[in-house]
Amino acid sequence: MKKFIGIAVLSFLGGIGGAYVYETQLSAKIASNNLQDPDFYFSKNVSHGETNNFSPAVAEPFRSDAAAINDLPDLVSASARSTKSVVFVKTVSETDYRTGSWMDWFFGGPSQSVSSGSGVVYSKDGYIVTNNHVINDADIIQVILDKRTYDATLIGTDPSTDLAVIKIEGNNLPAIEVSTSANVRVGDWVLAVGNPFNLTSTVTAGIVSAKGRSINILKDRFPIESFIQTDAAINPGNSGGALVNTSGQLIGINTAILSQTGTYSGYGFAVPVDIVKKVVNDIINYGQVQKAFIGAEFIDIDSDIAGKLSLSNLDGVITSYVQRGSAADKAGLEKGDVIIRVNDKSLNNKTELEELMGYHYPGDKFVLDIKRGDNVVRKQVTLLNGEGNTEVLRSSVYFSEKLGVEFEKVSKVERDLLKIDNGVRVKKIRNGFFRQLEIPEGFIITNINNRPVETPEELANILEKIKGKVVIDGITSKGRRVYIPYRFD
Repeated sequence: MKKFIGIAVLSFLGGIGGAYVYETQLSAKIASNNLQDPDFYFSKNVSHGETNNFSPAVAEPFRSDAAAINDLPDLVSASARSTKSVVFVKTVSETDYRTGSWMDWFFGGPSQSVSSGSGVVYSKDGYIVTNNHVINDADIIQVILDKRTYDATLIGTDPSTDLAVIKIEGNNLPAIEVSTSANVRVGDWVLAVGNPFNLTSTVTAGIVSAKGRSINILKDRFPIESFIQTDAAINPGNSGGALVNTSGQLIGINTAILSQTGTYSGYGFAVPVDIVKKVVNDIINYGQVQKAFIGAEFIDIDSDIAGKLSLSNLDGVITSYVQRGSAADKAGLEKGDVIIRVNDKSLNNKTELEELMGYHYPGDKFVLDIKRGDNVVRKQVTLLNGEGNTEVLRSSVYFSEKLGVEFEKVSKVERDLLKIDNGVRVKKIRNGFFRQLEIPEGFIITNINNRPVETPEELANILEKIKGKVVIDGITSKGRRVYIPYRFD
């Protein structure tokens, strides 16, 4: 009888354990899959082992055309000049799943997740540019360059462009030669250089299929999406690698693919190097990107809108909202204004305007030609930063070691958009007490027990000391206000 009871107890515990593992893993998988459009994938390689599955390709008969071959660019030289500057980036994320319950005896404890991607040596003294999603949540970052392994330090990130800067110690490193994306043309030959499937210095060739592509893959509140589209094969592990021209010069950072399966199927996307230059230089010099805001929202013009407004073509953008007190408001922009030119250059669409904004700094001026009714008026706008002025902003991230979390202050432009007076964002959750609260990254905490929270330091100090009943008020990443009750013992 005792033996039977023992078997029954073990079976019961095993069933609970299996359900627990299934539920936590399935929930994590569903949450991960909900983060992005199912058809678009970041080209990051996530692995839990070293096994790669390759399918053999069936060769087709090849017919050469001597004249056509002579017209092909010298891709061998371009490859040789660029591959030495592309590195393998390995990240390790550590997570402690202990929740304080009796289940920790069976399933609690730390675990590791290993991911990989690519990076590009940007300067001889060790600055490397890669994608934000490659190093996001990483506790350890390592770089492999010319068969040597380096420990890397995270310098800064910019989720709005999916770029990040890391640094290794070294001198006279093989920095890539940087070109400009302004001169890139549809139809130009390009090479995609990276480390897909944990291989070294792989190169694929293709052409530029399109420019100024917006694919809605970046989940930042103020994304800048104006990708270079290419048919050069980009596979998992290629994220953060280089898109180069036929001279081996950098014209973009490989970021995403359009695919039904998560592997290459003909569409790859890269961040233009002119955006990369500004983001990298700002992160190195200021610790964060100096973003310029106009303080208005715009929509593209389609046939229906053009007909209603009696517009002769679909060029330009329509002003759909003007924030009170913003740069646009101060310059006299109005809802319904059609912006047709910026700094005497024709404006085609919203994506083009967002890309143009990404090149500029607070204090820079835009001269806008605006169609207002039957008239064309000219307005000068002085761009402002996130706090509504033209000063240089420094990073305001605060890390609480006791809580295991990074907080950052929410900028004025975002507070105005959300219609809140104050707030602190949960930037990154590490191992510690805060993880047990199950508050996601990106959540904005506005009040604790009806007390407004103004700064990251103030929020950390309150949470480190508070006891008893606690109600946290905040805003989700989708802009919904919620109230979360807790009891801190």
